[in-house]
Amino acid sequence: MKDLFSTDLTLGILGGGQLGKMLLTETRKYDIRTKVLDPSADAPGRLSCNQFVLGDFKDFDTVYSFGKDVQYLTIEIESVNTDALEKLRDEGVSVNPSPEVIKIIQNKAGQKEFYRDHQIATSPFLTFGSKAELLEAVEQGSVTIPFVWKAASGGYDGFGVSIVKKKEDLYPLGEGACIAEDLIPFEKELSVIVARNAQGEMKCFPTVEMEFHPTANQVEYVLCPADLSNDLDSKARDLAMKVADALKLEGVLAVEMFLTREGEILVNESAPRTHNSGHLTIENNYTSQFEQHLRAVLGLPLGDTTMKCPAVMANLVGAEGHSGDVTYEGYGDLLAMAGVNIHIYGKRQTRPFRKMGHVTVIGKTRAEAREMAERAKEGIQVKSIKS
Repeated sequence: MKDLFSTDLTLGILGGGQLGKMLLTETRKYDIRTKVLDPSADAPGRLSCNQFVLGDFKDFDTVYSFGKDVQYLTIEIESVNTDALEKLRDEGVSVNPSPEVIKIIQNKAGQKEFYRDHQIATSPFLTFGSKAELLEAVEQGSVTIPFVWKAASGGYDGFGVSIVKKKEDLYPLGEGACIAEDLIPFEKELSVIVARNAQGEMKCFPTVEMEFHPTANQVEYVLCPADLSNDLDSKARDLAMKVADALKLEGVLAVEMFLTREGEILVNESAPRTHNSGHLTIENNYTSQFEQHLRAVLGLPLGDTTMKCPAVMANLVGAEGHSGDVTYEGYGDLLAMAGVNIHIYGKRQTRPFRKMGHVTVIGKTRAEAREMAERAKEGIQVKSIKS
């Protein structure tokens, strides 16, 4: 094992958003030298790294130039230039997750095909090269309404996903490649974050439930532990480990799942990085998802993922009708509440439903934590400064 602490060995991170910022907290704890690339001069991670580079992580030359003087390279976002990552790996940089894994995840059609090819349970789907092909399939009856439409690439935080309930819902859909999934009647939406290192060691965090905002289609609350039988909980963890093993992942993988009314667990989507559904691990687990990702990509032993107590996370997002320079209101009373942990990401500009922070509440019971999290979410208002 290489000596990593207090040395000149450098970890490069593509992306300096909130995930990068929280990852950098762990690198600072271990005194690991870091270099961050992000296209925004106000990126939240700009202040916590040893070196910040302003640039486009989708551009080949920028990524290649950035990575030439680092020994380890990882991501906080999937939309990066994988050709540059392949070249850097060929030249000796340790790149994790691998470019092959990132490519699979970048394209939702390819991701679904990967699940099918590796006998990983997922909802039935069809892929299409364009909107025109999809419309023709609907006309011919090979795709029946209702169904879930997903753009093959470019979607995030609920964007690029639509539920088609009637024919009129087809018209606003994007023109590019896409998939049509069966609309699954589910009981719960679950997530399991699993870590895997180069030695094949794997550890899962506790299964969590996710509650989504009805219009923004993004996670609003994450509840831990999930309200599941021991059998279903084991099935969810086993499924997450199966995905990570099939990918030969090195890092953490967030596996989002559906629990159907029939008791079946299906993989919805995966992300080979730290994830919104794992933020509560900072306060609620002996090892956070961010430290675990760091351990995995650096080839270190994985940490203990035991839950300390029930917890609920609530996303803090920009209020509707507010865009511009951000201001936060109503947090004063919350700072005095035991068990309430406020995280502000450091984004200077707000817009409706933009993720600006989160609150994690720990409690004696999940119900108690859920009630306090709702109060905290309602108490903090993320608005724009009015001139």
